[in-house]
Amino acid sequence: MSDSPVVTRFAPSPTGHLHVGGARSALFCWAYAKNRAGRFMLRIEDTDAARSSDDSARGIMEDLAWLGIEWDDGPALPLSDGRIVGGDGRGVGPFFQARRVPLYDRCAEQLVKSGRAYPAFESSDVIDGQRREAVAAKRTYRYPRPAEIEPGRFNDGLKARWDRALAGESHVLRFVVPSHEIIVQDQVLGEVKIAAGELDDFVIRKADGFPTYHFAVVVDDETMGVTHVMRAQEHLANTPRHVALQQALGFRTPAYAHMPLIMNMDNSKMSKRDKAKVARAKLQERVAQGLTTQDAAAALGIPQAELAAFLAKENDSLAVAEKIARVYDVPLPEIEVCDFRAAGYLPEAMCNFLGLLGWNPGMKTADGKDLEKFDLAFLRQHFSIERIGRTNSKFDRVKLLSFNADAIGALPDTEFAARWRGWCEEFEPTLARAVPSDRWAWLARAVKARARTFRDGAKAASFAVLDDATYPFDPAAVAKHLRASDGAGLRLLADARTRLAAAEPFEPEVLHGILEQMSQQHGGMGPVAQPIRVAIAGTAVSPPLPETLAVLGKSRALARLDRCIGLAST
Repeated sequence: MSDSPVVTRFAPSPTGHLHVGGARSALFCWAYAKNRAGRFMLRIEDTDAARSSDDSARGIMEDLAWLGIEWDDGPALPLSDGRIVGGDGRGVGPFFQARRVPLYDRCAEQLVKSGRAYPAFESSDVIDGQRREAVAAKRTYRYPRPAEIEPGRFNDGLKARWDRALAGESHVLRFVVPSHEIIVQDQVLGEVKIAAGELDDFVIRKADGFPTYHFAVVVDDETMGVTHVMRAQEHLANTPRHVALQQALGFRTPAYAHMPLIMNMDNSKMSKRDKAKVARAKLQERVAQGLTTQDAAAALGIPQAELAAFLAKENDSLAVAEKIARVYDVPLPEIEVCDFRAAGYLPEAMCNFLGLLGWNPGMKTADGKDLEKFDLAFLRQHFSIERIGRTNSKFDRVKLLSFNADAIGALPDTEFAARWRGWCEEFEPTLARAVPSDRWAWLARAVKARARTFRDGAKAASFAVLDDATYPFDPAAVAKHLRASDGAGLRLLADARTRLAAAEPFEPEVLHGILEQMSQQHGGMGPVAQPIRVAIAGTAVSPPLPETLAVLGKSRALARLDRCIGLAST
């Protein structure tokens, strides 16, 4: 396929959110296509009707668009800036497999008529029984090909089976695997050989009429002009089946590149199940401390039997894990792109980090260190399959957080303010509503230096969403900064209250001047700042005081000072 324009594809199943491993695959497919002036396609593999959903498909598309991984061909997605990602400029759609079933049926019939596939009528119970017998005999199960099937011939026996299938008898279609060795030429792993007899006749169309993954992906890659298939190494075991199908159908074989897996730092596979593991461990701690499963189930709003099965590791239900996280305040690990988005990571930091998972540019910085910081424009210019490694990659969350902190720090203050407000409007709307837009720049300036993520910024700004009349005071801070030394801090608060009431305008520069004057008169900024912080935030920790006070505004700031003075004086 070397003479064809490069077409890569990312083909997720819409059964949940976009895993970071899938995002890495999409990123590499995009980068390779763009590097070769080709096209990047998004295809939705939704033939598992029971598990697929339109919401999941849209969520995956939105996550890809957020990352900046935009597809040339695929479902159309309108963006907030008015652009539309995707479309069918080459006329190869539709891009949802469930809408391509007639095409699969034609190709399936072609295989049957050429003696390379046949209907099989055994029930699942029969197949399960055969498999149990093989396990009991300590041998590998192989589906027994019917005696009347002759590879490459549409003989009378196969015709009789086909007539039964056309008459409506329940069946699946099985592919007649070739009797010769299958060779996969992989651009990352080299030549991979599968000996004759290692594969049995696998299902290509299910009893519900939908194709299996193996069959649909082969038909789609050919008819959609895919030239390069880049995916994780866990799919390598599927590739010999795909090559065999391509040969039987007379299709071209795309160039394959199987990329290293993404692992946790402890070498376990990074999986959505990690969330269940964390939630289970935390709830088991609570049970060991005396919480009953009956009370826990009631608090979670689920049947006790369902919770017991989760705790016994009989399932890794994400729904149960998320309920445990909400009810018992358990932080779950970020696994999917939407997790990192909600945690306040920047898409450019995510793409930079993902780009280093299994690939490196092979370049040095001016001081001789390996080049690690780059953007999407750099990736599309320099990406090549040759620099994809064979060993698994480790997802170093500390490194990602450092990348993100650096990316936030490099943002101009105005851009940080705008992007952080947009994030807050989506994920922390209470904070966005609490601070008037004309004061937002002050708040952003105050929290930026301590914000490794947007969520860090929201935590630092939590003082702004406290209810002026009910927020609590840290007793230790009150004792240390207000009541100690015969109430020196309280007397200082009264002085500060008088000066702040006269401040005009109530803006950071003016407030900074007032606090500087007070610090000169009271032996430094510490003795001045800490009592005021306790008064307006309830603790001795807050962003810089001039901005904090200005963000609250004069009326709210004075109301908090008055309340604190009144409570601490009693």
